[in-house]
Amino acid sequence: MDANRRFYDVPEGVDIRGRYDAEFAGILTEDALRFVAELHREFRAHIRYAMERRREAQRRYNSGELPGFDPATSCIREADWVCAPVPPAIADRTVEITGPVDRKTIINALNSGAKVFMADFEDALSPTWENLMRGQVNLRDAVNGTITFHDPARSRVYKLNDEVAKLFVRPRGWHLPEAHILIDGEPATGCLVDFGLYFFHNHAVFQGSRCGGAGAGPFFYLPKMEHSREASIWNRVFDRAESSAGIERGSIRATVLIETLPAVFQMEEILYELRDHSAGLNCGRWDYIFSYVKTFRGHPDRLLPDRAHVGMNQHFMRSYSDLLIRTCHRRGVHAMGGMAAQIPIRSNPAANEAAMESVWKDKLREVRAGHDGTWAAHPGLIPVIMEVFAGSMGGKPNQIAVTREDAGGITEEDLLQRPRGVRTVEGLRLNTRVGVQYLAAWLAGAGSVPLYDLMEDAATAEICRVQNWQWLRYGAVLDGEEAEVRATAELFGRVVEEEMGRIRSEVGEEKFEHGKFKEACKIFTRQCTSPELTDFLTLDAYNNVVVHHPKAPSRF
Repeated sequence: MDANRRFYDVPEGVDIRGRYDAEFAGILTEDALRFVAELHREFRAHIRYAMERRREAQRRYNSGELPGFDPATSCIREADWVCAPVPPAIADRTVEITGPVDRKTIINALNSGAKVFMADFEDALSPTWENLMRGQVNLRDAVNGTITFHDPARSRVYKLNDEVAKLFVRPRGWHLPEAHILIDGEPATGCLVDFGLYFFHNHAVFQGSRCGGAGAGPFFYLPKMEHSREASIWNRVFDRAESSAGIERGSIRATVLIETLPAVFQMEEILYELRDHSAGLNCGRWDYIFSYVKTFRGHPDRLLPDRAHVGMNQHFMRSYSDLLIRTCHRRGVHAMGGMAAQIPIRSNPAANEAAMESVWKDKLREVRAGHDGTWAAHPGLIPVIMEVFAGSMGGKPNQIAVTREDAGGITEEDLLQRPRGVRTVEGLRLNTRVGVQYLAAWLAGAGSVPLYDLMEDAATAEICRVQNWQWLRYGAVLDGEEAEVRATAELFGRVVEEEMGRIRSEVGEEKFEHGKFKEACKIFTRQCTSPELTDFLTLDAYNNVVVHHPKAPSRF
């Protein structure tokens, strides 16, 4: 064994198989890993049960059952209760910017003028060991106010302004493992690694602020939930973390992304489970579209139109947004709007003006509907969005006091109405081109990828994948270049070949040959043509970004 090889100090039962790095060792301390291991051991059985219940529900949907409101929890939906009061520190969430946890992005996002920055360990991050651990280092430095970044190419040093956005962190979903950390011989639960390491190293800074106590933070976003039992697990994780740290119950606050179709029927119950830790709900609309296809994978009568046509003008999408607003305001918390994924187009003023107009209209719709704030993917959108919300809210930090009684009549049928619109060969082509390029970037370590003037993350790539699968599985009729054609394996094979040629032309020969495009094409094509729909693109591709290093010698 190399005498110079270093290993992490780990508690009993924990094995780190990721590369050793002295900076990472400051995060992966023995006490921090013990805390993560305790969370994993306490909650792993509950997580496994929740995941099995997801699978059971999907089997029922595949057999023809439709999601709906649970009669057993009608007492929660009908009762008069509210969540804990909104902390003053996060009362104004008018514009939130999101992005991965690399050092430059964190500094730019915190300095962007947004009210909140959501630092993302989930859809905007490729979960390589380097990305995950470097992200924890970066967030620790950001919370401490010491983060800087030197860009030699620009001869510029980035540092934080005096006034910065509030920091929220999004861990991974319940379904994702962390294969670089083994606990009792099994991969750790990814979200508990993300949450546990961040909380352990940073909670004291939030409590040491002028507003220490309940609602002081840390703050989180929670993704991919399908049922209130999953929110209940998170609530118990928060209780356990607060108790372990000796801080006041309710210090942690979390916003839940309503981004799965089953969860829209559980919004009241999710808020109820998290009522002492809740910071509202968010319309995760891109994942919601993905979930619509995934939930109805066994329903050939529910084929989506081209993804460009599945917007908030669709009745089922508008109903989802309106019910979320009513639910949140009824329970005294924020109702956050969806992502604006546009990127400023500096090379084309006319196209940029059209893009900004689209953002303006979308955000005006959100604020008039009653949303308290919204998401932006790029700092260049923040002035536009801020102007829309400030002009419509009259200087108030939020609209929580405004109720949407008209949304009280939204039914299961409203939330499940079939989307309308055309399906085209061009839609199949665009899905393939975007899906392959995103996955190639993800395999190379990038989770947030600009493509065709939009910032794409795993959610939009998932829509591309499942929509292709759905059309091919049921032989959807597509409007073609000259005539209608049916989606078949033969057509898809030709589309893949032609679009790979187009990608090669667009990115250039050298980048194409040295990139992960061929590997991505194989994975994407396999998933689109599989007899059974795999649940998550990133879960299927995860082993491609796992790199194990030699096991540390046992100390026990």
